[in-house]
Amino acid sequence: VEAQAVIIATGATAKRLNLPGEDKLWQKGISACAVCDGALPLFRNKVLVVVGGGDSAAEESIFLTKFASKVILLVRRDAMRASKVMQDRVLSSPRITVSWNTIPLEVLGEKFVNGIRIKDTKTNQERVLEAGGLFYAIGHQPNTEFLNKQLELDETGYIKTKGGTTQTNIPGVFACGDVQDKIFRQAVTAAGTGCMAALEAEKYLSGHSK
Repeated sequence: VEAQAVIIATGATAKRLNLPGEDKLWQKGISACAVCDGALPLFRNKVLVVVGGGDSAAEESIFLTKFASKVILLVRRDAMRASKVMQDRVLSSPRITVSWNTIPLEVLGEKFVNGIRIKDTKTNQERVLEAGGLFYAIGHQPNTEFLNKQLELDETGYIKTKGGTTQTNIPGVFACGDVQDKIFRQAVTAAGTGCMAALEAEKYLSGHSK
C-alpha cells in the first residue's frame, strides 16, 4: 500500500499479570485504568486492590479513595518506586493500606471479582483478600514493535513527536493517541491528537500533491 501521508494511531496496551481468573473477570471487576473505571457503580463503596509501586499506582490508589470503602496497594518489594511526594500522599492517607512484599496469585469470583489470593514474598504465606475490584498499575506497552525502529522512539518505545504537533522525525508520517502519549492516556486526549494529526496530514498533502 502506497501513501503520501501516514497517521499512526496504534495505541498502547496495558500490561497484565495473566493471573488465573483474569481472562474470565477482565472488565468484570478488573481494570487497568482507575481514572477510566473507578467511578463506576460496580466499584463504589468496595474494597479495591491496586497492584504496582510507581507513581501511576500511587496516583490510582489516591484517586480510588474517592469511591472505595478502602484501597489496598500491593507492592512486591519493601519499598515503592514512586516519587517521595506521591509516597507521602499514599502513606498518609487513612483510606489506603500498603501491603509490602506482596504479589497477587489469583483473581477470585464467578460473575464479578470478590477476592484476590495473595502471597507474602518473604514468608511465602498465602491468604485471600476480600475485594470488589482489582486495578493494574504496572505500566503500558506502546504498540510500536511493528515499526521495526523506522521511526524515532523514546526509551520506553513511544513514538517521539515534535512539541505541540503530531509530526514524527519522518516528513509525512504523523502519530497520535496513546502510541505517542505516555502521560494522559485518555480517550479525549487521544481524540484531540487524532484531530491534530488529520489536520496536519491534510496540510502536508496540500503542499505535496502531485
